[in-house]
Amino acid sequence: MKTAWVSGASSGLGLHIALALEKHGYTVVGGARSFEKENSAKPEISYCLPLDVTSEESAKSFVEKALTLAPTPSVMVNAAGILNLGPAENYTDDELKSVMDVCFFGAARMTRLALPYLRKTKGTIVNMSSINGVLATPFEGAYSAAKHALEGFSEALAMETHSQGVNVMVVEPGDHRGGQKRYRAHASNVDPIYKMDYENTVSTIEHDEREGLFPEKLGEKVAKALNKKRPPYRLKVASFTQLLAVRLHKILPPSLFFKIMRKYYGMK
Repeated sequence: MKTAWVSGASSGLGLHIALALEKHGYTVVGGARSFEKENSAKPEISYCLPLDVTSEESAKSFVEKALTLAPTPSVMVNAAGILNLGPAENYTDDELKSVMDVCFFGAARMTRLALPYLRKTKGTIVNMSSINGVLATPFEGAYSAAKHALEGFSEALAMETHSQGVNVMVVEPGDHRGGQKRYRAHASNVDPIYKMDYENTVSTIEHDEREGLFPEKLGEKVAKALNKKRPPYRLKVASFTQLLAVRLHKILPPSLFFKIMRKYYGMK
């Protein structure tokens, strides 16, 4: 039986990936900050351990405990993430750092701790990027920056670990239903010059998430990809509209692409 470690396993896409892997025969050790609370709801996976990916001490404690509970892992899924909506100009340093700490540095930390064990099993690092790792969305600059950083880190990692038999898979989800509002912060300040564009954009973002894809299906796609002899490097799971946006981002002049995006989000 294979073992998978999953960060961000208490909710959202991390939860559904953990559940799908458990269904496909993995022993899943899930980590999340909420698992620190004894009375917190726990998913139906083999083990739930406290994990704050922004803390080296917490991450090391998770790894040490996980190794006593289940065999050496063959998969590390970096799914912990948070969002902060706001104008790029108005983000404070702390707001930018909070997103980078979870979405980028947290994934890099867990990768660093998991790799010595994944070498033994010829395993796979799964980094949860986003369509925002390919193109930016207005008022999601912090999240887009973190996911772009994760994309670059993952490409370098894939080349560096290839000869060691370690696989890297980058998952790029579009909007999915069931996102947790507690992981979606807003900038402490929104300058009045941005107010109308910001409100229209946030309204569109929330609508797209409500009408997004079902997270259970993403979990299944990730589990099936991991069961392949050679998992794909990149796995996009998004609506037709978002996949089209990725394609247009590649082929259109930036000025035209930005015009289309501004119109879509109801901006001036």
